[in-house]
Amino acid sequence: MKIMVINGPNLNMLGVREPDVYGKTDYKTLCDKINEHCSQLNVQVEIFQSNHEGDLVDKIQQAYFDKFDGIVINPGAYTHTSVALLDAVKATNVKCVEVHISKIEEREDFRQISYIRRACVKTISGEGINGYLLAIDYLVNGQE
Repeated sequence: MKIMVINGPNLNMLGVREPDVYGKTDYKTLCDKINEHCSQLNVQVEIFQSNHEGDLVDKIQQAYFDKFDGIVINPGAYTHTSVALLDAVKATNVKCVEVHISKIEEREDFRQISYIRRACVKTISGEGINGYLLAIDYLVNGQE
C-alpha cells in the first residue's frame, strides 16, 4: 500500500507556531513518527509540505498518476479557502482523509468551513499529531 501525506502552509513551523494550539512537537518529529508508523504497517509513505497552493494541487494530482492508494491531507489554512484543493481531490478520486491537529470545530468561525471535506472519506480533528496515525490506520484498515 502507498499513502501520500500532504501538509499545507505553516505546518513546517510546528513546535514554533502557537504551541498552545498545535503542540510543541516539531515538523521533523511528526515526519519521523509517520515514517515509523508506516514502516510498522509495511506501508510505503511519501510526506510533502508546501506553503504554496499550486504545489499542493500538483502533489494531489501526482498521487493519482503515481497510483497511491490514499492521501492524508492537512491543508492548513487552505482548508477554509481552497476550492482548488477540493477540485484536485475530486478529479483524482484518490481516497483522502482530512486531518487537523487542533479541534477546528471549536475555533474561530472562519475555521468552521472546510471545502476539501466534501471530497474526503473522513475527517480527524483535535487529536494532535496522532491524528495523522489514525488517518493512516483508517486508510489501511478502513477504520480507526
